[in-house]
Amino acid sequence: MNFLRFLMLLTLAVWIGGLIFFPVVAGIAFSRLQVERAGVIVGDSLVALHWIGMLAGAAFLVISLLHDRVLDGRTRTGRLCHVLVLLMLALTAISQFSIIPRMDALRASGRELSALPAVSPTRLQFDSLHRASVRIESGVLLLGFAALYFTARRLRSA
Repeated sequence: MNFLRFLMLLTLAVWIGGLIFFPVVAGIAFSRLQVERAGVIVGDSLVALHWIGMLAGAAFLVISLLHDRVLDGRTRTGRLCHVLVLLMLALTAISQFSIIPRMDALRASGRELSALPAVSPTRLQFDSLHRASVRIESGVLLLGFAALYFTARRLRSA
């Protein structure tokens, strides 16, 4: 039982830790590298973070349901921590499968985005997608904090 608790907290800690560390990597990349190179590194890092998050979120849900089954003999799918992790997964999927491909397509247009004027339609579209991506990642982080809190609270009373 303690091992299942550990695994539940570990999955959330890995995902949240990645979300906290990601802006640090992005900041360093953009301060030390040419903008286009930094963008590639940050974009690839974000894809890796998304896959880590999606695997961690799925693992959390499976382990949490197993924990309930072992503890109570039944699963409780409607727990608040499950809902929060499902929201995290949904936002991550939106970013990974909708926003990032559109940003990549704009990058692949053959023009350096950083060289485009700020009023360029391509640049405006990219900047809008970037803002949406930042908002989504921030939302996932906040939901992660809430999921961790409610999971810890749940496990304390178990």
